[in-house]
Amino acid sequence: MEAFLDPDFPLWLRATHLLNFVLMGIVLRSGWEILASLPRLWWRNDSKPGTEWIKFTRRELPKEEGVYTSLMDERSASPLLTLPGKKNIGLGRHWHGLGVTLWLINGLLYVVLLFGTGLWRRIVPTSWDVFPEAWESMRIYLGFGVPSIEHFQPYDALQMLTYTGVVFILAPLLILTGIAMSPAVRSRFPWYLKLWGGHQGARSLHFIGMVLMSIFIVMHIGLVFLVHPEYNLPHMVFGVTDTARYAQAFTIAIATIVVVIGLWIALSYLTLADRPRSQRVLVALTEPIRKVTLNWMKPRMGRQSTYTEKDISEFHWTNGLPPTKDESTEWLAHRDSGFRDWRLELGGELSGKTLQLSLGDLRQLPKTEYIAVHTCMQGWSATSKWAGVRLRDLLEVLGPPPEGANYVMITSHGLAQEMWDHRPREPFYAVLDLDTVAEDDTILAYERNGHPLEVHLGAPLRLRVESNHGYKMVKWIKSIEWITDYAAYGDGRGGTREDAAMQAFNGRI
Repeated sequence: MEAFLDPDFPLWLRATHLLNFVLMGIVLRSGWEILASLPRLWWRNDSKPGTEWIKFTRRELPKEEGVYTSLMDERSASPLLTLPGKKNIGLGRHWHGLGVTLWLINGLLYVVLLFGTGLWRRIVPTSWDVFPEAWESMRIYLGFGVPSIEHFQPYDALQMLTYTGVVFILAPLLILTGIAMSPAVRSRFPWYLKLWGGHQGARSLHFIGMVLMSIFIVMHIGLVFLVHPEYNLPHMVFGVTDTARYAQAFTIAIATIVVVIGLWIALSYLTLADRPRSQRVLVALTEPIRKVTLNWMKPRMGRQSTYTEKDISEFHWTNGLPPTKDESTEWLAHRDSGFRDWRLELGGELSGKTLQLSLGDLRQLPKTEYIAVHTCMQGWSATSKWAGVRLRDLLEVLGPPPEGANYVMITSHGLAQEMWDHRPREPFYAVLDLDTVAEDDTILAYERNGHPLEVHLGAPLRLRVESNHGYKMVKWIKSIEWITDYAAYGDGRGGTREDAAMQAFNGRI
């Protein structure tokens, strides 16, 4: 009976390993979906075309600004490979957030039990002898040999070093660099982002960590079946050292891998079967995480000294091109006249009045200026000095908020790049909640780097919401109004990118 109750491989150890395998598949496949939306990586933080250190596309980009959008660079990946696939970065990001959260909980439970039971000594070296022993194991593996079973107690020295590195170095690296890419963290603690070499440094290190983790998983699973499998598989499946159960363990292990891979693929196709439903479910599962971890973080780019004019980017990407004559002849006329007669429509039905404000009127209001890092959900970044009027100060021109005013909606002269159901394009818009409206660094920018705002970046006026990703930052603003509920506008998800790309209303991560 003792052979079937080996205490060195308890149920919790086997269960957390299996769950880790399932969750890592979700995390990696959704991460590949995110990468497919901008298949380029940089070390420099302006993401200038032609300076990538690695790319997964043959497409060459023009060097000038404002003629190419990041959505044009998006690749469509197969649902067999990514989660969910087919250019669905919004849903991929939701799956990534959910998968990472569950992976962290499972990992924390594993580490706590590892140290609580004393089993940490099996993977954490306690003697310097581990290094020469690991080198000897490496020589044997490189010679396509297998260390004798005596080297495994239950792991050999090389495995111990590898597990220690993965659990206590590689996994934390992935966590810490992932946190650095959150705009809420970046705008609250700009020094933390700079610690990793900026957004692109964090993104590139995160990618390298992903590659190393993927290699580890493949090698780990492969070696289970190649190195003394008659011991490994009974350990993993039954928690015993009874080699007589090897065939049974082998069958169960193979079947489990097949089932898990099938689950990963099924999640992709289930997600794509009804994307709006998938967005509702995934946002409902991930929004509590944002509320607990990120919503309390208020941006302070206007009060930081980490980023200075020396950090201002040479190049600035855009997502969306200026309105064409098919979208807004009105805006084109204003552009051609230098926006002399342009007016912002402020107010709306809920306010009971609408004011027409010129750029001159906006410049009469208190001016806010700061240097901030802009990040797009697809991955590119740029640093600029923005200047304009705080949204809350502008809204005060209307007087107290009207009864039932729960949100502010900002609408563009331009149209959405595409609608999720391929219907005719509608005006681009974004909705902000009252807490976001009140933030110091939520402004309407009319200047960038000391000059009037460029046409391709939103002239004459664009929204800046430093606690959120760029998809909330409307360009070529036409109107701003109080509303009661965003469910009554568009597809009811709170913005064009929420409607079309299934992003979350809360863009803080």
